[in-house]
Amino acid sequence: MALPHAQPLDIINVAPLGEKLHGQVSTSLIKTERLQLQHLVLANNQDIPQHHVDDECTIQCLEGDVEVVMGAGVRRLRPGNVIVLPARQQHGLRARAESALLVTLILNKGDAGDQGGAGNRRDLGKNTPVKP
Repeated sequence: MALPHAQPLDIINVAPLGEKLHGQVSTSLIKTERLQLQHLVLANNQDIPQHHVDDECTIQCLEGDVEVVMGAGVRRLRPGNVIVLPARQQHGLRARAESALLVTLILNKGDAGDQGGAGNRRDLGKNTPVKP
């Protein structure tokens, strides 16, 4: 069963979990027609494959150590760091420690892009959608 999303005007806690981080799972905190906040939890050495979203997005490191891997190079995020990715920027993530991120997506009618809400993951060799 999916967890309920917060509603506009609700207070959402994204404080570091510290010792409680281990074993936590990623969750979508709030989703409206235009905005989605995700609390992304990554295990040490966990990778998220290359993908993109149709609009700009932000990735903020709440705790841990994560690399944002792009064709233009690697940007390392540590607690308190945030990066803004341009629309359609191919990127992957590499956790160098157990980590938590706050990802902010701009949505189009409740979807992360015109072609799918799974971040438009694509098989890079074929440029075809990959089913989650």
